[in-house]
Amino acid sequence: MRFLHFIQDESGVTALEYGTIASLIAVATLGATTNAGQALAASFLTLGTAVMSVVLGPV
Repeated sequence: MRFLHFIQDESGVTALEYGTIASLIAVATLGATTNAGQALAASFLTLGTAVMSVVLGPV
C-alpha cells in the first residue's frame, strides 16, 4: 500500500522539473559565454594587431 502511494505521489516531480530547467539554463549560459569569450578574444587580437602596426609603422 505504501509503495502505491509513493508511485502516485507527484510532489517530487516539480523539484525534478526545476532541476532539469536549471541544468539546461546552466548549459546554455556556458555555451553563450564560451562563444562570447572567443569572439572577444578575436576582437582584442585584431585591435592589438592594429595598434602594433600604428606603433611600429609599416613593415
